[in-house]
Amino acid sequence: MSAEDNKKSLGPLAIAGVTPYQLAPGEEYMNDQQKEHFRKILEAWKNQLREEVDRTVDHMKDEAANFPDPVDRAAQEEEFALELRARDRERKLIKKIEKTLKKLEEDDFGYCESCGVEIGIRRLEARPTAELCVDCKTLAEIKEKQLVG
Repeated sequence: MSAEDNKKSLGPLAIAGVTPYQLAPGEEYMNDQQKEHFRKILEAWKNQLREEVDRTVDHMKDEAANFPDPVDRAAQEEEFALELRARDRERKLIKKIEKTLKKLEEDDFGYCESCGVEIGIRRLEARPTAELCVDCKTLAEIKEKQLVG
């Protein structure tokens, strides 16, 4: 089975090629299996992002040309600028993933930074770098809207 076939068989809920965690009844929160599961997700995600950065660098090296036509040159510069903005967002995400991996090592992963309650497996499956529980995140978003609005 190829890697592509394997990804397809994992279904749409697989995160970074890792199937969702199956909770056992009465299972302790953030046990070693859960931590290892999220470590796999975070490492795979980080590797995917790094591969994308490498592809962009290669693409920009291969495609870089000094077009005599100013319109062609401007189009290429705009394309490169968009790619670089995307890579910058991914660079910030890689840093956030690394911070989350550090929290995993220090046994701080999976707990709300604001109130200390469990963030929850399903929320972490959806957003492995989540730092707030749903309630605290909702409150933060409401406060942010009030400040902006």
